[in-house]
Amino acid sequence: MRIAIASDHAAFALKAVLAAWLAETGHDVLDLGPVSDARVDYPDFGYKLATAIADGAATRGIALCGSGIGISIALNRHPAVRCALVGEPYSAMLAREHNDANVLALGARLTGEDMAKACIAAFLAADFAGGRHAGRIDKLSHPQFEELPA
Repeated sequence: MRIAIASDHAAFALKAVLAAWLAETGHDVLDLGPVSDARVDYPDFGYKLATAIADGAATRGIALCGSGIGISIALNRHPAVRCALVGEPYSAMLAREHNDANVLALGARLTGEDMAKACIAAFLAADFAGGRHAGRIDKLSHPQFEELPA
């Protein structure tokens, strides 16, 4: 599987560890930067990752920033992305199974290397369950909000 990975400066070190680990486990890794821990803006790297998913350059994405919050917000502004911010493997699995997430966000200041690897492994091993979840995911793909029933 081709996996795109991107971060900001706060998560640069964790991104490097995770990119190497993903490559060691047999994945084709597209590292979208940054190339150092010099200060950068997470929306710029979230945009690069969203574009890679939308263009089909990668099947899944891993996004990192200090808390994971900023980059996940940036990614979810793109209609082709369903990014889930998680802190443990069960949520990572559910993000795929129930929400058909194609990008996983992690907070480097909140998640250690082993937990990050466990989250990514659970995310990549899970498949979208479809069924009752499919209609909900379809609603996420429409830019307009529907009138909610009373």
